[in-house]
Amino acid sequence: MQETELIAKTFQGLEEVLAKELTQLGANNIEVGRRMVSFTGDKEMMYRANFALRTAIRILKPIKHFTAGNADEVYNAVKEIAWEDYLTPEGSFAVDAVVFSDEFRHSKFVAYRVKDAIVDYFREKTGKRPSVRINNPDLSLNIHIAQDHCTLSLDSSGESLHRRGYRQEAVEAPLNEVLAAGMILLTGWHGECDLIDPMCGSGTIPIEAALIARNIAPGVFRKEYAFEKWGDFDRELFDKVYNDDSQEREFSHKIYGYDINRHANEIATRNVKAAGLSRDIVLQVRPFEEFEQPTEKAIMVTNPPYGERITTDDLLGLYRTIGERLKHAFSGNEAWILSYRDECFDQIGLKASEKIPLFNGALACQFRKYQLFSGRFKDYMETNADDFRASRGDHPGEFRPRRDLRSPRRPDDSRRERPDGGRRPRQGNDRPPRYGENRREHPNGGPRGRYGDNRGRRPYDTRDSRKPFDQENKTNRYENQD
Repeated sequence: MQETELIAKTFQGLEEVLAKELTQLGANNIEVGRRMVSFTGDKEMMYRANFALRTAIRILKPIKHFTAGNADEVYNAVKEIAWEDYLTPEGSFAVDAVVFSDEFRHSKFVAYRVKDAIVDYFREKTGKRPSVRINNPDLSLNIHIAQDHCTLSLDSSGESLHRRGYRQEAVEAPLNEVLAAGMILLTGWHGECDLIDPMCGSGTIPIEAALIARNIAPGVFRKEYAFEKWGDFDRELFDKVYNDDSQEREFSHKIYGYDINRHANEIATRNVKAAGLSRDIVLQVRPFEEFEQPTEKAIMVTNPPYGERITTDDLLGLYRTIGERLKHAFSGNEAWILSYRDECFDQIGLKASEKIPLFNGALACQFRKYQLFSGRFKDYMETNADDFRASRGDHPGEFRPRRDLRSPRRPDDSRRERPDGGRRPRQGNDRPPRYGENRREHPNGGPRGRYGDNRGRRPYDTRDSRKPFDQENKTNRYENQD
């Protein structure tokens, strides 16, 4: 199958993590940029990137690179494209624009000019025009302009990939799923020990941790992707990608999520159940003041309140409590904390061994690692110096040179900035349904599994000819393995 250029967008600070994910996925020609990673792959790779990447926001497929000094030049370049290859006059489309330029100051105006070019192209060719639709269009487009360098891409994802599909409800200021997964991957944890989030809110970190531990693709909960509306969509190939659970694995430890808020605990419980991960995640209502030393080795990953979107009566007092509990009830383990204010970190009263800049929305935060030890630090270093140095040298949070993650740049590649951008069995219905499962129970195909809003599928998407997923056999296989 022919390889094409693809771009995965992400949050600032997670580019190297995403590059490593793409390397493990088998992508080629990986190049790290600002809030994006470019790579090459065939149609199956594009499907797998959407389905399996944990730290990608969306996957773009560039269709034209060009230079433009003003909006008219953008219009002319876009109008030269043979749009009948991507869209019909009866179809609908939407345009998203990202602009970093001295000449182009308004991204919406750029989007309007791209829209005008496509509409005028069809009007002149057919006398008809496609409609512009913001929600659920037939074709989603992205134009990125860095100074005078322009890239026009098809958006293969549609709705942002952080919208996994398992979240039934959320607390105030919930943590983005992509950021949560990136935080966990930065620690280097993949299920080797217990994981604890003592302020878990709606359960995002515990759920993403469980998916990582079992290596369950985050796309298993999604109802649809934008590429399913493309004319060259290969339903059989995507079914193969969707139903492939060969990489899932056993997880023998536990993930603990605590929160002082009972309502948050109830929301997290519903989200965990929707994700089919109740066997791996233990949720409790517990204030951090009552945090006790774990009986097993554990890692802590948490996102306390910053005092920005969520306020507390005594914000600094909360961070003093975090420091006190870490020192007295988490010895021999490591803790990772994402926060915004230096004064909050100061109240913890511990020296961080790593500080990784990350963005939580518009807030420039830090993700800090605290290595907790018993007794004096001098004694700890004398007995663990080699392990400590090895962990710092190999840690995923320490970004490796690009040459380790990508193939050499092609000599003719003069492009500048691109768009940002054996398993343990589950019991009964505690397993997320696979693509095509029980489709005939829903009119028009219905949403995937039980995680949807009863949106109907497209008229062309008939499922009667598809071999149904054998849920019964899957269940019977695991009945006596508890």
